[in-house]
Amino acid sequence: MASEEEGTERPDVFEAATGDGPARGRTPQARAAEVRVAFEGLLQIRRLTNTGSGDPATVPARWERRRPVRAVALALEAAGLPNSAVDGSGQRVATGYRVVAAEPPAAVRVEWLGPHGAGAAQDEERALTECAAVLTRLGWEALLYRGPRRRRFLEVEPAS
Repeated sequence: MASEEEGTERPDVFEAATGDGPARGRTPQARAAEVRVAFEGLLQIRRLTNTGSGDPATVPARWERRRPVRAVALALEAAGLPNSAVDGSGQRVATGYRVVAAEPPAAVRVEWLGPHGAGAAQDEERALTECAAVLTRLGWEALLYRGPRRRRFLEVEPAS
C-alpha cells in the first residue's frame, strides 16, 4: 500500500478532484455529500488551528500549506466548480479546472482544460476568474497569468 505522500488514490479514502484523475464513478449526490463533509472538516481544522486575530475560516491552515494541491482542489470542488478528467489513456474527457504543483513548493497552478475541440480556451478567463474569487475568499492569493500558446492559468499560494 502506498503512502499518502506518494499520492496513490485508495478507494476508501476521500480525494479531492484535481482534474487529472478519472471521472468520478459515484452519483453526483453521493460525491457532493463527500465533498461537503470533507470541506466542513477543513473549515473545522481552520477554526481549531488558526487562533490568531481575524476570521479563522479565511486563513489556510498548516495542513493546507503542506498539501496545497489537495486543499485548493477541495476548495474548488466544494464551490461547485467542475473539474477536468482524463480517461484510462490520459485523454481529457471533461472540461474544468486542473490543479497541479508549482514552484515554490507551497504554490499550485490552476488551469482550465477540456477535451480537444471542446472550447475550454474560450472559457478559461471567465472560469479562472471564478476560481480566483473562490480561492481569495478562503485566504489564497490567486494571480492570473498568460503562459505558452497564450493559455491563461492561475498561480495560487497562501496569502501572507
